[in-house]
Amino acid sequence: MKILAVQNRKGIGDTVIFLPFIKAISDKYSAPIDILVRENSKAEQFLMDTKYINKIHILARNDLSNGKHDGLFGAFKLIKYLKSKNFDKIFIFNSSLRFNLIARFSGIKEIFQYPLFNKNKQHITGTAKLFLENTLNIKSFSDSNIEINKIDTELAKTKFNINKDDLNILMGIGGSGPTKRIPAKIFIKFIEKIVSAKKCKFFLATGKNEDEQKILKEIINSKFRDLCISLDDLSIKDTLPVIQNCNVAVCNDTSFSHLSAALGINTITLMADTPLIYGSYSSKMHPIIPDGETDVTHNTMGKDRINPDKIFEKLIEILN
Repeated sequence: MKILAVQNRKGIGDTVIFLPFIKAISDKYSAPIDILVRENSKAEQFLMDTKYINKIHILARNDLSNGKHDGLFGAFKLIKYLKSKNFDKIFIFNSSLRFNLIARFSGIKEIFQYPLFNKNKQHITGTAKLFLENTLNIKSFSDSNIEINKIDTELAKTKFNINKDDLNILMGIGGSGPTKRIPAKIFIKFIEKIVSAKKCKFFLATGKNEDEQKILKEIINSKFRDLCISLDDLSIKDTLPVIQNCNVAVCNDTSFSHLSAALGINTITLMADTPLIYGSYSSKMHPIIPDGETDVTHNTMGKDRINPDKIFEKLIEILN
């Protein structure tokens, strides 16, 4: 039986969020699942060793609408491609008529999809849960889970001199937008508090964006420079084994918060300007919200009100 799951949201985070639902389908049919995802999901870098994923197919669409699978001719190309794969079932995690027609013209016999024309106000995880409960009677879901090669984990331990006697902390200091990036001074204050209580090593994960690099350099150039290792030159694939060796993570709302939690690492998520669900959907996630707020969503604009004392207290709570 060949089964395809379509998850066409952008980015790493959304792909990780949908892994429990893909795994639930895999468990239901006792078979690994193919997935169709966007290229910027980078799924090929972090799902290559995950056993409930069979093959990763790339949906070539972009914001400029000039991708291989954009437009009418792009739809025909995608139909031709899917038809050649002979899928028996498809699960479409959206309400798009376009994908429904593509699935039909691809000759896929069983099509399961969100209700058509019902995109507005869909809850990112609640709608997916209801979809699988209604179609497959699945009522329980695991946390997002990523599997990586144990040999790679051991090699990373040696390469980065990761000592089990240290408290190894991943710090995801980047973010897809400026309002999500917690200032370096808050991370430095947190580091100051935790190193007074524990022997630590910090692994700093971020992208190459100019503003992200400024935050990285400010932390690297602080008095704690000898305790910090930058991971910004590594690919996602090469970063995963380092994360797997960490005891805990402290991350902005960034791809690294999703990846670390999916690797089973307790992850403190610093939620400054994004709906709280993105930092709380997994039992491995422990959100911190800005001082003065009871909830967080778009336009909360709370990056300067993340309290380093609360990060420290949450980390101690996790360790205990």
